[in-house]
Amino acid sequence: MTTIDWLGLALFLMCWLGYGPLLSLLAHRSGSLNTDMLTVRHAWMTAMTHREIRLLDSQLLGHSINSGSFFASSNLLLIAGVAGILFGGDQALKGFSAVGAEAVPVGLLEAKLGLVLLCLARGLLDFIWSIRQMNYALALIGAAPEVHSEADKVAFGEATAQVLNPALSAFSQGVRGYYFALAAAAWLFGPVWLCAGVLSAFALLVWRQSASPAARAIRTARRLLEVNRERGA
Repeated sequence: MTTIDWLGLALFLMCWLGYGPLLSLLAHRSGSLNTDMLTVRHAWMTAMTHREIRLLDSQLLGHSINSGSFFASSNLLLIAGVAGILFGGDQALKGFSAVGAEAVPVGLLEAKLGLVLLCLARGLLDFIWSIRQMNYALALIGAAPEVHSEADKVAFGEATAQVLNPALSAFSQGVRGYYFALAAAAWLFGPVWLCAGVLSAFALLVWRQSASPAARAIRTARRLLEVNRERGA
């Protein structure tokens, strides 16, 4: 590996591992989409406990489970494809030269593919854990008791939200793995492409979390929900 390769790999690891702490910092300062959604989902689960018929809530969560299953299946296929190339011998690896990949020793090419495989594998684990937690939340919705005390309704909704929020946070982490897997795949064309790919993926993720139209709209909705909750209290 050249010096630029090492610098590109260090930049990749810094952005990959530092994205979570940066997101927490943004959430404390100006808010982020994921953090705002915690409040939205908390309000959803509280509203769920006040409904006599919870069919809509179970259908919405069932849709999220289907989405997680789709991404997990797609991720597994991608892992199988990359692993097939990585362990397919020299002949499979030589095919990359036909698509314009950088000519490097076989060991370095395997390391590049291994980084892509690592990102996808981490994403698969996130999707699996997300689906499991969403199933737990679905069971809680089905088990929601017909309580008459407002305090009990709020407490049960909060308990359900504490299961649902980590589930959908894990789903977001799994989707994030696709962004960094694409950035890692850019390394096949050279370390400069790796740097450009990871910086582009990192900037796009931060923009979508803090300044995209969806983030601004959800931030407004979160504030309205907080005002409404304060009035109800």
